[in-house]
Amino acid sequence: MKKTALLVMILTVLSKIIGFARDITLSYFYGASDITDAYLISITIPSVIFGFIGAGIATGYIPMYSKIEKLEGIEEANKYTNNLINILVVMSTLLFFFGLAFTVPLVRLFASGFEGETLELAVRFTRIGLGSIYFAGIISIFNGFLQIKGNYAIPALIGLPLNLITILAIIVSSKGNVIFLAIGTVIATASQLLLILPFVYKKGYKYKPVFNLKNKHIQKMVYIALPVIFGASVNQINILVDRTIASNVAKGGISALSYASRLFGVVQDIFVLSITTVLYPVISKMAAENNMYGLKKSVSEAITSINLLVIPATIGSIVFAKPVVMLLFGRGEFDGSAISMTSVSLGFYSLGMIGFGLREVLSKVFYSLQDTKTPVISALVAVVINIILNVVLSRFMGIGGLALATSISAIIGTILLFISLRKKIGLFGMKHITVSFIKIVGASFVMGLLAKLSFNGLINIIGQSLALIAAVGIGIFIYGIIIYFMKIKEVDVLVKILRKKLVRN
Repeated sequence: MKKTALLVMILTVLSKIIGFARDITLSYFYGASDITDAYLISITIPSVIFGFIGAGIATGYIPMYSKIEKLEGIEEANKYTNNLINILVVMSTLLFFFGLAFTVPLVRLFASGFEGETLELAVRFTRIGLGSIYFAGIISIFNGFLQIKGNYAIPALIGLPLNLITILAIIVSSKGNVIFLAIGTVIATASQLLLILPFVYKKGYKYKPVFNLKNKHIQKMVYIALPVIFGASVNQINILVDRTIASNVAKGGISALSYASRLFGVVQDIFVLSITTVLYPVISKMAAENNMYGLKKSVSEAITSINLLVIPATIGSIVFAKPVVMLLFGRGEFDGSAISMTSVSLGFYSLGMIGFGLREVLSKVFYSLQDTKTPVISALVAVVINIILNVVLSRFMGIGGLALATSISAIIGTILLFISLRKKIGLFGMKHITVSFIKIVGASFVMGLLAKLSFNGLINIIGQSLALIAAVGIGIFIYGIIIYFMKIKEVDVLVKILRKKLVRN
């Protein structure tokens, strides 16, 4: 599992580099403005309308497919896949027309501060962007299908065509009609499906026009997915509240939150998603075979691995929030106000990195055990806390208060999941996890302090950008040295793997 996770991580880094280029391009041509606010809301609305349903279905699909394949064979499992895809197409059509009919109320719901040209532009963008929901659901199913079949590379790479086409759309729109922003987004989403289809067919998938809502497997999956759908919809309420308050707090507030969230999300996608993508099919199979020892061992390793990667990234993001934002976005239309709002948001978002990361792992454990209710309850509690803190903290801290509220609620939700998992499966190495956590936090603080001192010492000699790059490099080197001597099992295993690779070469 470790080798596969490392491969997914490398491919995700490649995809995220292009993703950064997309965000930098958008910030260069449009900054944090009314246009970017309208555009980002138009992306958010389709993902909210369909995203929570897609998340639930995708989560229920993997363990259900594994179970059908084991008990009834691959032909029945593929029939189940076709039935699910056809149901998704019908569902997408209904949601598409619903979105067209209620576009203006939806935009007002997501961004109550929009008026005049900004509101009109957001409505136009959204009506075009609704077309992307047809592709999003099918892509999520095919991603799961490939992961079950052992192909993790293509799901990790589908962000490449999305980002490249979006960059092209941003450039084209800046030369003439901004409506190409929305059109490009739909084309970019469709390109992901075109990329993934050949590999899905290569793994044995064949399309058949099956449509049966009463199928026992679909009904079972719905039973599994409904709590996940509810939980995901609860999480979307967070986005709704954040965007609505941000649209009233400051002009460009939605854009600042979005840029900071993208930077924060890079760490989650590279480190957390890479691990959970590989982990979920593995533990789903273990759960189907009632292999609880293997499941607990895999979960313990995944938690410590995420701590190893995310905690130092958290410290680094807090220490270097403003220099990072300036390096990536500080040009073109991205002015001082946008830099300030984005860097403050990034700093406060970073506090919740470990909460979000571990929540993903723990939720996947419950899903693999076909317990989707517990993560929902945790998410519901977290959302209530987030909404209360959003309202309170935004009054005193502005945009930064929204990011801080999100981080606090994520940490609380994760603590609740830890408690629930301990009750459900018993001991799963919490002593080892806790000891490793303390060691990693100590190493990360030393890394952050020395990296910051290096940055301050170099900035007047080689300039801010080179000083930042050098300081990050020094920090990574220092952290690696400290961690190596701390005798953490997961680090020792990784070192052994690397030594074997070097000996072979």
